Amino acid sequence: MDSPSPRDLKPKKKAPSPRRDGREAAVQFLYGNDAQGTLEATPQKMAAFWDLRDAKPVVREFAEELIRGVIDHIGEIDSMIRTHLENYTLQRLTAVDRSILRLGAYEVLFSSHIPPQAAINEAIEIAKRFGTEDSPGFVNGILDRILKR
Repeated sequence: MDSPSPRDLKPKKKAPSPRRDGREAAVQFLYGNDAQGTLEATPQKMAAFWDLRDAKPVVREFAEELIRGVIDHIGEIDSMIRTHLENYTLQRLTAVDRSILRLGAYEVLFSSHIPPQAAINEAIEIAKRFGTEDSPGFVNGILDRILKR
């Protein structure tokens, strides 16, 4: 039996870092809440979410910190996003893009654990994974305007 050539071997996908995984979980939670028409992180909602999405404790802790931060500042975050939308309303955005923008705006405006440009880059990467083909550029443009405000 021949062994596979190096060209036939596909590189293994690298697991996301705990921080990226936490951000992705936060976006998923925010998206789910948005789809339900509410934005709250009750212990019951968090428990139900984690029942559906497996994650290490460090990922859960970071995601919940981000979720609480977005919820605590949602008025300011949505106002800032609205200010920089052109020819769109916040409700006209896809729920995925809206959730990514909310998380990215929270990190740019209120988080001290990551430089703003790195927060934008993280949001772009999440938009590549969960959004449409246009999402990364759209997210980049809005968050960059928020950063330069």
